[in-house]
Amino acid sequence: MHEYSVTQELINIACRKAREANARRVSRIRLVVGEQSGFAPESIQMYFALIAEGTPCADAALETVPVRALWRCPRCDIRYERRPLSFACPRCGLDGEPTAAGKEFYVDCVEVE
Repeated sequence: MHEYSVTQELINIACRKAREANARRVSRIRLVVGEQSGFAPESIQMYFALIAEGTPCADAALETVPVRALWRCPRCDIRYERRPLSFACPRCGLDGEPTAAGKEFYVDCVEVE
């Protein structure tokens, strides 16, 4: 449910960009969402359609760009995508540590007309 407030802020940001550009409407928003960010792109998309009604974002396309999480092996110092139900390094088998990759959550671009 925390996606509701995040989506509201996303729309606020896009509307502010439209005002700054003296644009009538927002045509597209690209949102980068890491798989470890804690946000569900599907929920944001659902809320976006509801919250954007009556705003310059009403007909905007919301594009979400997923970012896969990467783990780092402390022994091999390689980065890898973990397999389901495993944190093991594919090279040596030692459990890896999460990296910053996959925690991203930001507005990459707002296109206005």
